[in-house]
Amino acid sequence: MDIKNMTKKLWLSCMSIFLSTGAFAQNAVEGTTYYLPKTALNYTLLIERVTTQPGELSMYAGRFLKKDDVISKPTTAYRILKIQMTSVGVADTAKRFTPKIDAKHSINSMKVDENSGILLAVNAEAKRIEKPAPFIAAPKPLPLNPRDYMSQEILAAGSSAKMAELIAQEIYDIRESKSQLNKGQADFMPKDGEQMRIMLNNLNTQEAALLQMFEGVTEKDTVETTITFVPEKAIDKQVLFRFSKKFGLVDADDLSGEPYYISIEDLHKQVENTAIDTSDKKAKDDAGIYANLPGKIKATLYRSENQIAEYEVYAAQFGITAPMDNELFSKKLLTSLVYDPTTGHVETISTEMIKK
Repeated sequence: MDIKNMTKKLWLSCMSIFLSTGAFAQNAVEGTTYYLPKTALNYTLLIERVTTQPGELSMYAGRFLKKDDVISKPTTAYRILKIQMTSVGVADTAKRFTPKIDAKHSINSMKVDENSGILLAVNAEAKRIEKPAPFIAAPKPLPLNPRDYMSQEILAAGSSAKMAELIAQEIYDIRESKSQLNKGQADFMPKDGEQMRIMLNNLNTQEAALLQMFEGVTEKDTVETTITFVPEKAIDKQVLFRFSKKFGLVDADDLSGEPYYISIEDLHKQVENTAIDTSDKKAKDDAGIYANLPGKIKATLYRSENQIAEYEVYAAQFGITAPMDNELFSKKLLTSLVYDPTTGHVETISTEMIKK
């Protein structure tokens, strides 16, 4: 074996011994560059859309059913069922840091969010992030086909007017049958309560199907939409979004929609953490581990001039950012940090002496 190969083997052997003795090797760190977050406000809107198609015989509703309020043209209407707010962390590209991974600093591992690059933990397991459960719309009932409930006579009607007359008479007959059942006067009364329920349900289904020929069909859909707002300073009634009963959610500059405003008030209250160095003096040995001391804000939502919701949350960008005390990452201490991914402040901190 030549001298070159012997030297290479000896170097690899020394490295193996060095790593096995518990030295803080750089390859033990999961990601060496990270971001601290700024705090975004997610407004989640639950929006219902109601679509109505007119019935084939809507023009005869007043004549045969005495109903004058049926529509003759398709309509669509929207309404907001619920608004909820949650705060989330987004990477603040102005707060990008690289820790010192060397023999002088006890930084064994770092947990960084794989999507955003936000620091989650140092020498510890990250906090479990509970994401809101996604909205799942309820299953729609199967649509009714009115012709499945029409007699041969109705289907063979020679004109729409005649068909409307026969269907209206059938609807009145169904209503009379329900009335007689409820009064106990029907020719064929059910034997028990369950049979009664089944018979009434069948009659209700027949009536609803036939009424569609006059009243039309109404469908309801519910969707979930999230609007993200990142507050940077105190503001007074800035348009967050606009909402139209005819068109739903529209652009903030679309005057067809009613405005929803947001106001942000800085409450000038900060989270405290004695392990963070807030002095102006620059540390000689900066380990590169930083944290936020977020400030508290009040976010108020208005519909036109009416207040509809108010939330108080901590936001990273309304506080300060400072390095953690460098002594925490000296060769003598092993410090574990768990961060709040929304604000970037340290939620839990623990230390232990490193045994030599």
